[in-house]
Amino acid sequence: MAFLSEVPSIQFSRPLFASVLGNTALSMVPGVSGAGPSPQKTVFTPILDAELITTGSITSLPLKPNTPTGCPTPAVITRSMMALAGIDPVFVNAGMFNPPTVPCIDVYGDAGGDPRTGEAVPKARALFAAGERVGRHLSRCADFLVLGECVPGGTTTALCVLRALGYEARVSSSFIENPVGLKEEICRAVIEKVEEADIRDSLDVVRIGGDPMMPVAAGIASTYTGTLVFGGGTQMLAVDAVLKGLGKTTVPIATTEYVRRDASANVEAIADAIGVKAYFVDPDFGTIGDTGIARYCEGEVKEGMGAGGAMFLARLMGHSPEEIRSAILSTTISFR
Repeated sequence: MAFLSEVPSIQFSRPLFASVLGNTALSMVPGVSGAGPSPQKTVFTPILDAELITTGSITSLPLKPNTPTGCPTPAVITRSMMALAGIDPVFVNAGMFNPPTVPCIDVYGDAGGDPRTGEAVPKARALFAAGERVGRHLSRCADFLVLGECVPGGTTTALCVLRALGYEARVSSSFIENPVGLKEEICRAVIEKVEEADIRDSLDVVRIGGDPMMPVAAGIASTYTGTLVFGGGTQMLAVDAVLKGLGKTTVPIATTEYVRRDASANVEAIADAIGVKAYFVDPDFGTIGDTGIARYCEGEVKEGMGAGGAMFLARLMGHSPEEIRSAILSTTISFR
């Protein structure tokens, strides 16, 4: 496969990368997420990833948001692309358990709850309205925006929302072995709540079973006036499903080939069902020269913090696949 599955014709002069940060209590459930060194520490991953991307290092905590096996966080990919492209990224705090350590646009949301024991995002409508304000602001800053996310445990909330909205979805995972059984168990509990309450509105579905990133990202997408591409896989497709349910314009996604290859997920089928264009980036990490990041080819991590979208953006800005791979390798080595 070529570096990009397809090269879109996008004219732009002021590109920007932004990422929506959030937490869900589900990431602390053992076995749900591999986006961190342990389940309890997954809640710090968005903060540490944003710090790494912004400053090039992590100084606030003695942690590295790698997987338990030492596979590098996708933030190293995004960091390398921001440096290569000369872009200062924007972060939006949708709702986390702990305050961010880098400058963020803060919409003053709360971290997402466990949907099995209560409402996941009680303020979903307020967060959507806050996202609309952020989208109008970003419209004045850039004519091309790649919008990513960082929500450990977010593929599980994505499964809940996609299924509740009627899509036959199977979502990806940061683990090589996708914890499908655990995700399905959580999803069944959410679907039962949605059906019992006869909920049909997209934002009400997010309220019951989503995470705070979803309404904020959907709000941004609904008011952003430039060209917008979502950086991410099944989690951003859940945002697209919310947008479609609200009667809003859906957004193309750019993600990695490793998400597309995930046999336990069906990202292309979901995109087709929603009516969304999907672009795939294949950086060929198996030959890049680092055994840690080569684990992406084995199905570990696969995507996160808009890494696929960041590579997509760098390529559209004219950087060659060789430049992109070299930047990723050097950043990965320096972070080890």
